[in-house]
Amino acid sequence: MTTAEGSNTGLSSEHLDRLTDNLGKVEALSKRLVEVMAHKSGHNPALDAPNHQLFANAAAAYWADAVNNPAKIIEQQVAFWGKTVTHFAEAQQALAKGALKAPDDPGPADPRFKNPLWDTHPYFNFIKQQYLINAKAIQDAVDSVEDMDAKEKKRLTYFARQIVDLMAPTNFLGTNPDALEKAVATDGQSLVAGLENLVRDLEANDGELVVRLADEKAFELGKNIATSPGQVVYRNRMIELIQYEAATEKVHEIPLVIFPPWINKFYIMDLKAQNSLIKWITEQGFTLFVVSWVNPGIEYADVGMEDYIEEGYLAAFREIKAICNVKQVNAVGYCIAGTTLSLVLSLLKQQGDKTVKSATFFTALTDFSEQGEFTPFLSDDFIDGIESEIAAKGYLRSYIMARTFSYLRSNDLVYGPAIRSYMLGETPPAFDLLYWNGDGTNLPGKMAVQYLRGLCQGNKLADGGFDLLGHTLKLSEVDVPLCSIACETDHIAAWRDCYRGVQQMGSKDRTFIMTQSGHIAGIVNPPSKNKYGHYTNEDLSLPASDWLAGAEFHEGSWWPRWGEWLKARSGKQIPAREVGDSNHPALVAAPGTYVRNKPNA
Repeated sequence: MTTAEGSNTGLSSEHLDRLTDNLGKVEALSKRLVEVMAHKSGHNPALDAPNHQLFANAAAAYWADAVNNPAKIIEQQVAFWGKTVTHFAEAQQALAKGALKAPDDPGPADPRFKNPLWDTHPYFNFIKQQYLINAKAIQDAVDSVEDMDAKEKKRLTYFARQIVDLMAPTNFLGTNPDALEKAVATDGQSLVAGLENLVRDLEANDGELVVRLADEKAFELGKNIATSPGQVVYRNRMIELIQYEAATEKVHEIPLVIFPPWINKFYIMDLKAQNSLIKWITEQGFTLFVVSWVNPGIEYADVGMEDYIEEGYLAAFREIKAICNVKQVNAVGYCIAGTTLSLVLSLLKQQGDKTVKSATFFTALTDFSEQGEFTPFLSDDFIDGIESEIAAKGYLRSYIMARTFSYLRSNDLVYGPAIRSYMLGETPPAFDLLYWNGDGTNLPGKMAVQYLRGLCQGNKLADGGFDLLGHTLKLSEVDVPLCSIACETDHIAAWRDCYRGVQQMGSKDRTFIMTQSGHIAGIVNPPSKNKYGHYTNEDLSLPASDWLAGAEFHEGSWWPRWGEWLKARSGKQIPAREVGDSNHPALVAAPGTYVRNKPNA
């Protein structure tokens, strides 16, 4: 048979024709790719990597250590060389024997290398093992740097890990057996579909690469997610205030309002009925209001933290008290909204205003003296880049925030999804949580700088006071009954940092609960799933490690425990309220209109 008939390739002429046809489609897609990249909006390059000084400092520290302790450096290098040469020699020896197989020891397991060929095929096994050897050598070199500022060391560790993760062989077509196998099996159709996915993602974000994590066509707000019944009963330029329908015949007199983070959208608490915190709260007999923040565009450039407080928190309190004919409300602040709730409580304290009966904080940082995994993004060079970006655009675009959070878990939220979408040509999964994760919001320029400079970098709320609205707001002035929920594996708001902030608050009535899991799954943890447990310890005078050592573990969700805590601070039972009143007619059904807006995204 001739080559055209496929004898040398193992493919029939029919398969080769389809392969050629599919590869021909690449040309048209390439033109679209060139077109979108030619009109790329771009962003400040300081947001892509640290300035050269970080690596200069690391190099200086490394070589200083080499001079002072050459034996350690030599030992590291010799170990790396030895492993590399031995690895090569073993591979050569196996090939010389004519046995096309990997060594008996395939190397350490890694979730990225699930395809059996990584362990059984000598080519792929050699690449995998050498990558892991290289990764370990880089990690050891970074760990060995001693004479370096602690925060700079954290940044160096982070960016070194990013380089290691980026260079994984799974991220490249020629060294990814899954992608190669599928390309052959589909006659190249998987590569065409992958390129289509890539071009579509670039076109959707003005040339910036934001990997789609979920099938956006699979969800519709108000239809199959965010379906709890309610109405928008108040709207201003900052918020839509949603009142949810009562699910019980009687409710507690004091209503509850939740302030979600405006970095994301509120419906994380109402994805579907089975795990909806909003639905569960109404079923416990509470009158529930939830704030839906506006997704700001350039017209919000001069909006600051003070506007979020006055037109968000204080406006919501005012309208809820009028609708429910009460003098007090219970408030919940989630993440950055919890941080801001602390500012509000200090402000109300100074004004002698007792509107807030109790406060609950979901994964809320108030003491930023330890910046944890966000250290790389809270250095001057990165925030200088954000300020330059804001000066040019007027606001911080949602994709920059999304990218920042994603790279904290790059293998799970960047490279893994990119491989499936762009190399394997798969449609992103119909997963509601990932859909929400990709539905980000912009941040007003002034607010973003205030938050990053004053609270995150300056730690002014916990250290000396944060100046706002003519007041110096202090964490110690938070003195209402409070409950703080933190998450054990939270990579955004570490539980120890949340705990430290609660310790500095002035409340005599303080409860701290640490739930298992992370920033989202730890909060969205319905009792019906019985998936994650939680820890409690009444002694909040202890250091965090001692608090945990003496804590009692409870099986199941923290929701019921918090529900009982809230009921004790929510007054008597009264007949369930209707939604709104004559001065607050229903404007639009939940989830409202602000949650759907994507201006300048």
